Amino acid sequence: MATRRALHFVFKVGNRFQTTCFYRDVLGMKILRHEEFEEGCRAACNGPYDGKWSKTMVGFGPEDDHFVAELTYNYGIGNYKLGNDFVGITLASSQAVSNARKLEWPLSEVAEGVFETKAPGGYKFYLQSRSPPQSGPVLKVTLAVSDLQKSLNYWSNLLGMKIYEKDEKKQRALLGYADNQCKLELQGIQGAVDHATAFGRIAFSCPQKEDGHEICFVGDEAFRELSKMDPEGSKLLDDAMAKDKSDEWFAAQNKPKASG
Repeated sequence: MATRRALHFVFKVGNRFQTTCFYRDVLGMKILRHEEFEEGCRAACNGPYDGKWSKTMVGFGPEDDHFVAELTYNYGIGNYKLGNDFVGITLASSQAVSNARKLEWPLSEVAEGVFETKAPGGYKFYLQSRSPPQSGPVLKVTLAVSDLQKSLNYWSNLLGMKIYEKDEKKQRALLGYADNQCKLELQGIQGAVDHATAFGRIAFSCPQKEDGHEICFVGDEAFRELSKMDPEGSKLLDDAMAKDKSDEWFAAQNKPKASG
């Protein structure tokens, strides 16, 4: 098994209930593990927040061999401003398309058999109405870059990623560490990359920043131990959401939750 691989992308979420509905009921992901924290992350992995927060890992299978999502929720923060840094995640899942239609989750067809939808908070997902490959439904994560060639030098020459596709006319390139892994797509844009307050982080494992994208590298063996699936994860999340009365409190005070 390759020790260099894409692990997950981190999303900041303001409405944990709606977000859980999207990932669990629309996309069909499972709750892999859930953790509650009383104070901010000392490693600043959750941004400039020092209060109570939670982390939920969701995916189509174990983190050992699937690219997953990390959902971070800061109590008292209702929304985050989107930038132009995150373009979207592409999935191959006819089941997700069917789920979205059944639940009347907004879908728009952007190409034949490809549908754009949004997670709560505005994060875009592109759903291909077809069966997923053996490696799993998550095909690629697309990030915006201001200088494609400079970014390719960083991701390929410095970080050792293979370039699978490159289209200079469309200003895009597809990279990855292995054929059977989720890929990283770089999309060139005009102007600067704006991360705003919703900026996420992509994580990779590797053996013992371009355009400001935050990258997390972790030791492969240590990560496999840390990321074991918790069979109680879904219950822990549901219990935490049931105990979270912040929406009711803010409503009673006639105040909106803060923006991140």
